[in-house]
Amino acid sequence: MTTASSRAGAGFIFDNSYARDLEGGYAPWQAAQVPTPVLVKLNRELATELGLDADALDGDLGAAIFSGNQAPEGAKPLAQAYAGHQFGGFSPQLGDGRALLLGEVLDRQGRRRDIAFKGSGRTPFSRSGDGKAALGPVLREYLIGEAMYALGIPTTRALAVATTGESVRRDTGALPGAVLTRVAASHIRVGTFQFFASRQEEALLRRLADHVIERHDPALKGQPNPYLGLLQAVSERQAALIARWMGVGFIHGVMNTDNMTVSGETIDYGPCAFMDHYDPSTVFSSIDTGGRYAYSQQPLIARWNLARLAETLLPLLHDDPQSAVDLVMPIIDGFPARYEHFWLAEMRAKLGLEGEEAGDLALAQDFLGSMQGQGVDFTQAFRALASAAKGQPESLRALYLDAQALDAWLPRWQERAVTSNRTLAARAQAMNAVNPAYIPRNHRVEEALDAAVKRGDFTPFERLLAVLQHPFDERPEFSDYAQSAPAEVAVGYRTFCGT
Repeated sequence: MTTASSRAGAGFIFDNSYARDLEGGYAPWQAAQVPTPVLVKLNRELATELGLDADALDGDLGAAIFSGNQAPEGAKPLAQAYAGHQFGGFSPQLGDGRALLLGEVLDRQGRRRDIAFKGSGRTPFSRSGDGKAALGPVLREYLIGEAMYALGIPTTRALAVATTGESVRRDTGALPGAVLTRVAASHIRVGTFQFFASRQEEALLRRLADHVIERHDPALKGQPNPYLGLLQAVSERQAALIARWMGVGFIHGVMNTDNMTVSGETIDYGPCAFMDHYDPSTVFSSIDTGGRYAYSQQPLIARWNLARLAETLLPLLHDDPQSAVDLVMPIIDGFPARYEHFWLAEMRAKLGLEGEEAGDLALAQDFLGSMQGQGVDFTQAFRALASAAKGQPESLRALYLDAQALDAWLPRWQERAVTSNRTLAARAQAMNAVNPAYIPRNHRVEEALDAAVKRGDFTPFERLLAVLQHPFDERPEFSDYAQSAPAEVAVGYRTFCGT
């Protein structure tokens, strides 16, 4: 039965500021029509948060909208233009080659949110690509995004997954096609600024900066130099974000400038993965052969990317180029200290430390150092530390091939921790509230995707999703989801740019 809600587009109320403000920075476009769309996953909680009618969307109407076959009333689909440094090399035009910004809505809290497709067909920015996406990578993005959200890490989120009824050709053969619908505070990237700056389109660059300030940093309006304030705000958000990544062992895998948002959200879950055994040099991406985006490199790359953003803003900061450089350098040079501030706050919470003491940085670094080369599971080690806080270090020691370094560290940690007024039980409880029992273990993700793609069985996907949506709540029936991958599976594990 057709309802009034479905006729109105299931509750979509668009207010498309990017389309209004930044003509010249996008191409109006329509998603490709697909033969037999099926809605295989709707994020009902997120739909409700956005003010949408989840009941109306959870069926044929949702399949039509989220496959791209039917644009809801008020949508202004467009492919955003952006440039980017990819593995250090600059491409002056990249853009949404398989994505479309459907439009913007104001959610129930009055926050502006982008709703965008991935895998919706070719656009003017597709170059040689087909603009399509396969079901496996789309489901991966859904899983990882929801896991990050549950961990409290700023992230884009998946609203829906629709299969298209057609196959897409990849190196591994023909795969079922799908479209992901993704929600973000915005999809504006460092590469968006690079697009205008590389063309010396200063008027459009200024409009973009004003748009971002209006959207993400309205308190900067009216300040003497709001564009310098914008750089500082983006720097702060990225320092906080990367510290959170590092705290859970997350490796993005492709930190190109076109994958770094000015909103401070994690975006694009292609060759990403979570580290099992602690090793700072860990790389999972199949294309990162030089380790540019290894786990330990992520803070350094974030600073490098911010320097590229600063370069684009120079014409807006001062008429004299050198004076403009002098304005931005304290922010760029100050990034490592701001990152360390956020990282140390993260580590203090994970280690169960209250207050701040001068030796905390060395204490945190030495705990990580004790793990290196010992085959220690990063996530399990921090979780087991809560037991050690209660005087039961056996489960933590059991993770080590040789616990000698740990045994030397534990008394220092206990001595520092006793400065807290909390009981041992309260301290352990606080640690378990920030140290997850469950992360998206790589082998579990692959199992879930294989079952869905190869057998049409979404049961493992739904079970894994249920685990990841409550990462801090240890549940005996899910104990196997807290285990590392078997060694024969973990060795040589690689991820790919799929969507």
